[in-house]
Amino acid sequence: MKIAVVILNWNGQQLLEQFLPSVLQYSEGADIYVADNASTDTSIDFLKRKFPQVKIIQNEDNGGYAKGYNDALKTIKADVFCLLNSDVKVTPNWLSPIISEFESHSTTAIIQPKILDYKNKTHFEYAGAAGGFIDKYGYPYCRGRIFDTLEKDTGQYNDTASIFWASGACLFIRQSTFESLNGFDESYFAHYEEIDLCWRAFNAGYYTKYIGASTVYHVGGATLNAIHPKKTYLNFRNSLFTITKNAHGFLFGILFTRLVLDGIAGIKFLFNLKFTHTIAIIKAHFSFYAHLSKLLKKRKQLPKKKNYYGTTSIVWSYFIKKRRQY
Repeated sequence: MKIAVVILNWNGQQLLEQFLPSVLQYSEGADIYVADNASTDTSIDFLKRKFPQVKIIQNEDNGGYAKGYNDALKTIKADVFCLLNSDVKVTPNWLSPIISEFESHSTTAIIQPKILDYKNKTHFEYAGAAGGFIDKYGYPYCRGRIFDTLEKDTGQYNDTASIFWASGACLFIRQSTFESLNGFDESYFAHYEEIDLCWRAFNAGYYTKYIGASTVYHVGGATLNAIHPKKTYLNFRNSLFTITKNAHGFLFGILFTRLVLDGIAGIKFLFNLKFTHTIAIIKAHFSFYAHLSKLLKKRKQLPKKKNYYGTTSIVWSYFIKKRRQY
């Protein structure tokens, strides 16, 4: 099985210098690519000088995660793409369990490994942890991470499990699946595009798996810090995009509940004196309204067969029932 590990880079020379050696050391048999999103630093010269074995793809502009990968993957031929963040350290034997799953189960289309926190290696990392799920109002959560609560890794998720979405920090996908889904939705730019991709895959009948026998360590927030208002904007906006395109059922009932809950989140930011984040949520909603007609057109592509994705409210479970672990 031919694996292409593709690292998206934008002005990330320092991250490449720190984390690329582990990828080269432990990815025997895989082709390693760096897809550069029109960096203005010296990333390309650095790669050519320090890591000549790495194949370089130079995108014409910085289209974010979604367009950046769409552009780059058009030029690569492989059985499986591994989309790997530049701030991820991989471990020995990380590819073998993934390849084994793909070879043994033809219905498995997308895979995520165990993602631990590079800064706190005993705990799961926010972006994916031990595999993602989504509640009935479109809020994502993970085995090992619900909202901001991160579990300690005690081996409780050393299994192979079916999940709903795989983290974009380290996402394996068959090339045939990626192409059949027409890749990422480029209107997202960054954040939530992997959830949208996995939701579309789910609606199309593909399976996404978590493989606990494979472990990587993710820094997180290296490209866009978690406390940055732009991240708040993209998360809230793109979440609404994703629900509108992919959720079966009475859409406007789901959206109304989400908009109310988003408003409560905005008020909470206000009380915490995080005014720019409240403004980011307001901007996210206005952007959503501006895109609504286009989103509804995309929704027409939704298969008529209803697939159930989430039956509980993670907001209710976490904030009212005080449930902190998966």
